[in-house]
Amino acid sequence: MISIVTPAFNEAGNLQRLHARIAETMATLGVDWEWIVVDDHSRDDTFAVIRRLSSTDPRVRGVRLARNSGSHVAIACGLRLTTGDAVVMMASDLQDPPETIGTMLERWRRGAQIVWAVRRSRPGEQSHARFAAAYYWIVRNVVGLRDMPAKGTDFFLADRRVVDAFRSYPERTTSLFNHLTWMGFKQEYVDYEKQPRTAGASGWTLARKIRLVIDSVTAFSNAPLRWCAYFGAAMLAVALVSTVVGVRLLPELGGGLLLVLAVLFGLSGVQMLALAIVGEYVWSALAEARRRPQFVIEAATSDDVLEMTVK
Repeated sequence: MISIVTPAFNEAGNLQRLHARIAETMATLGVDWEWIVVDDHSRDDTFAVIRRLSSTDPRVRGVRLARNSGSHVAIACGLRLTTGDAVVMMASDLQDPPETIGTMLERWRRGAQIVWAVRRSRPGEQSHARFAAAYYWIVRNVVGLRDMPAKGTDFFLADRRVVDAFRSYPERTTSLFNHLTWMGFKQEYVDYEKQPRTAGASGWTLARKIRLVIDSVTAFSNAPLRWCAYFGAAMLAVALVSTVVGVRLLPELGGGLLLVLAVLFGLSGVQMLALAIVGEYVWSALAEARRRPQFVIEAATSDDVLEMTVK
């Protein structure tokens, strides 16, 4: 049994076509499968399409989240509904071709526990491509997850053991892809050509991108805290040197003036930056300590699906 998980936000125009391609691909592979679609509180008819698909194909199941929570939360919700021996996560915009699943299954059958589909190129807006390049550089070089593909990935297969292990982690403010990379297991990669979006628009706003970067760093690295210490030490040295220069070499400017400027524009700026960074770590810890549910289900295609989400 192969489970396919798809988060969807305003993807009513894509789901019917994606279902047809998944069904055709899985029939060719000759495996049993199920498709779990998580509607991330869309503003269009996404959940109505999911209901219609589930009424005609019992292999399709879906839920609608009570609020827009982001794709990573939607994927985590979908993982709770899976029953397959392996789970494939793919987007709903048809940029990830279902035909790649065959190659991923081959690697899994040969022993890989996580198979990342790595894009050769990224069509679409250049701003998205530039952000992706910068983000994955940060993940690899700042966070320290060197196993993350340099070009990034939005498409993967995970063994049942990996999914069960991931579900045992209580963390809420984290990147799912980074978490899977950090967990270890035997990981392999396959290349594919990412396709242009067929309908709709991406829900990745600038605010969501910034939030993803912050969560990715604070969840897996204390490097920014170390940088605060380094910057603080450097600016303290600058302030001391400025004071000496002002008092001994430039008395006509007034040593006191230079000292005030050094404190205001040097130490104060670094302190504000350090407080902001520490605040992000404190906020992440507070969010985990509150133990609020990661997601809330508003509706489901059937009662048994709703019961699975609370297990």
